[in-house]
Amino acid sequence: MALVRITRKAHFSAAHRLCRPEWSEERNAEVFGDCSNPNWHGHNYELVVTVEGAIDPETGFVMNLRELKDILEDRVVSDMDHRNLNTDVPWLSQVNPTTENLAVSIWSRISDSLPSGANLVSIIVNETPRNSVEYRGPQEDGRS
Repeated sequence: MALVRITRKAHFSAAHRLCRPEWSEERNAEVFGDCSNPNWHGHNYELVVTVEGAIDPETGFVMNLRELKDILEDRVVSDMDHRNLNTDVPWLSQVNPTTENLAVSIWSRISDSLPSGANLVSIIVNETPRNSVEYRGPQEDGRS
């Protein structure tokens, strides 16, 4: 059985601040630089989601890309687009919204929403045209 990978891209714009509340402003600035600005800053994010599975002989699909688009819209984009990631997204409330943490959190949001036989392979979050993070799911040894 041939496994095929499909990819869907989504976009959202959001503000955030990288900081640890228990740290001083000076320490946050030292570690996170301009990203720790108390007045926030924003990005136009690109989300790239890849799913793998066997081709359904009836449809010719691994999964319907329209269904993947709807999952991304319902579970991720509608929550994050034009929001403050630190304050407006309940499922990020305990997370410092680094791009790394966004990728892991988005995986958790969508992995159980895919149809049977469609396996999530990777989440790529492009924060800028030059900065991106790729997450390939929890490791078998228990690390995430």
